[in-house]
Amino acid sequence: MSWLFGLNKGQPEAPPGLPVQPPPPPPPPAGGSSGGGGDKPKDKWSNFDPTGLERAAQAAKELDKSRHAKEALELARMQEQTTQMEHQSKMKEYEAAVEQLKGDQIRIQGEERRKTVNEETKQHQARAQYQDKLARQRYEDQLRQQQALNEENLRKQEESVQKQEAMRKATIEHEMELRHKNELLRIEAETKARARVERENADIIREQIRLKAAEHRQTVLESIKTAGAVFGEGFRAFVSDWDKVTATVAGLTLLAVGVYSARNATAVAGRYIEARLGKPSLVRETSRFTVAEAIKHPVKTTKRLRSKPQDALEGVVLSPSLEERVRDIAIATRNTRQNNGLYRNILMYGPPGTGKTLFAKKLAMHSGMDYAIMTGGDVAPMGRDGVTAMHKVFDWAGTSRRGLLLFVDEADAFLRKRATEKISEDLRATLNAFLYRTGEQSNKFMLVLASNQPEQFDWAINDRIDEIVNFALPGPEERERLVRLYFDKYVLEPATGGRQRMKLAQFDYGKKCSEIAKRTEGMSGREISKLGVAWQAAAYSSEDGVLTEAMIDARVDDAVRQHLQKMDWLHGDEESQAKTLTPPTAGAIASGGKMGFTLPHSAAPEAQEVIAPVLEMNTKQEGESIPPPSDIDQSAEGKSATPAAQDSEDAVKTEAAMTAESLDQPAASTDGEGKTEKEDKTGSSPPKDGTPV
Repeated sequence: MSWLFGLNKGQPEAPPGLPVQPPPPPPPPAGGSSGGGGDKPKDKWSNFDPTGLERAAQAAKELDKSRHAKEALELARMQEQTTQMEHQSKMKEYEAAVEQLKGDQIRIQGEERRKTVNEETKQHQARAQYQDKLARQRYEDQLRQQQALNEENLRKQEESVQKQEAMRKATIEHEMELRHKNELLRIEAETKARARVERENADIIREQIRLKAAEHRQTVLESIKTAGAVFGEGFRAFVSDWDKVTATVAGLTLLAVGVYSARNATAVAGRYIEARLGKPSLVRETSRFTVAEAIKHPVKTTKRLRSKPQDALEGVVLSPSLEERVRDIAIATRNTRQNNGLYRNILMYGPPGTGKTLFAKKLAMHSGMDYAIMTGGDVAPMGRDGVTAMHKVFDWAGTSRRGLLLFVDEADAFLRKRATEKISEDLRATLNAFLYRTGEQSNKFMLVLASNQPEQFDWAINDRIDEIVNFALPGPEERERLVRLYFDKYVLEPATGGRQRMKLAQFDYGKKCSEIAKRTEGMSGREISKLGVAWQAAAYSSEDGVLTEAMIDARVDDAVRQHLQKMDWLHGDEESQAKTLTPPTAGAIASGGKMGFTLPHSAAPEAQEVIAPVLEMNTKQEGESIPPPSDIDQSAEGKSATPAAQDSEDAVKTEAAMTAESLDQPAASTDGEGKTEKEDKTGSSPPKDGTPV
């Protein structure tokens, strides 16, 4: 209601229904006349204007008389309450702001206190570190001083010892020099005295020597006379007594018979023991133990006797189809041994390092048989002794109670063709002995041949083979299994064993093995195993013994580069062999579209060896797949080749026979199609060695 009392400077709005009052006249000047009272002092009420009060009183009277007085008072009261509530809300807001300001001040003080505490803590830590650093420096200085002092003392002691040693050495050398001089003087004096005595007693010495010689001669003569007399009397008595002569002759005869019988019996017993227990000279490795090995290694022999049959494919990584086939062979071999049946002979061929030797050992262990390993390269150097050694091998194989798996590695070294190969007579006789001993299947031994070039086998050898298994290069999945196998064997096991100086860096091993398997395309299992050994050697040759991913990649790059170089060499050899052939003439082209060859007559024995690589190259260029004759499964399972493959094989055989016939008979005339007149209509010629095919 401040507007009622004139506190508001502006003119308030008149309530509705009230008459509008005219503005009040301006107040008269408070000071009176301009000239009077100017010198009087003004009090605090001198400038008061009462017009506002008058207007308020007048408005109050009019408001009391108006019919809207109650509404105006109520409105004024409500406005006053509203103003009071606004003031109270502003006071609450001010109090809240004050409280928030206090909270902010407390928080700021806490932050400042925490910062102060942190700063004090950092200062304390820095002070403690500095003090610790000073203490370590003092301790290190003390250690350096003590070490320098110790080194100085040690140097002084060494110098003292060296001086004492030099003095002792000089004293010893001086004593040795004096002793040497004394010895020389003594020897010189003794020599002079002995020489003087000998010169003085020369006559006496000569007389003593003469007497001794006469006595010795007399003694020898008397001994001879006595011995002759005794021997003569004894011989005379022996000859005169007929019974003694008869007994002596009988005794000498019995002695001769005993010596001869003992020598022959010893030889027979030696051969028997050698056949039963001894290892033949051609056998490089065997699971059978001799008496000497049993005495020398009793623990190893006991473990071998107690060993149980193992899985035939344990540690052998092959393709699924090949694994299924060799597992069937292992099961059949084991059942054959248990039932005392006839063993089947196996030929394993393929690139080197594909697991042929390893599978042969596993096959023998799985079936419970003994195994013996011999190489074809050991047969040729034996010469005439090869036949005897071959018979010893098979005699020794027949004495095995468990059955023997005879594995011939690199069998093509001595089982070559007898008709087309230049082999010596001794090697030919050895081959004939091998064919004689393997002519029939046996329940004593099983023959397993391994070769990288099976096409060089004699046809009689092919006839003795019951199963042909191709060990090809590993595929992507097999390579990954091999990489993981050798990574675990040569890297992870030594690194986790803790006994060797080898550590392994942190990287994804599985991903790395998969990458390596993709990069090692075309590599054999042996090359991948050598790659694992190279990783191990790289870790051992490093300074810290840690095998990193970069080191593994470097070794893989080297292995891939070396493999490509080997492949280039191999292809270069094949090309060089192909270039040695002369270009075909117009009349030497066969009607079937195959390539004909014209070779000199001196190269006739090597026809098969020269023709086979070129025919293989031709078939590869034409996109055909012609298996060699040794690849044909001649087992009793009744499997036959496809017609296309059979036709291709017949064409290859026909062309090879034609070329060999033309080489053997260069003077024979040829018709326009390149066929000889003496050749039969089929274009094939019988083998010259006379062996059954």
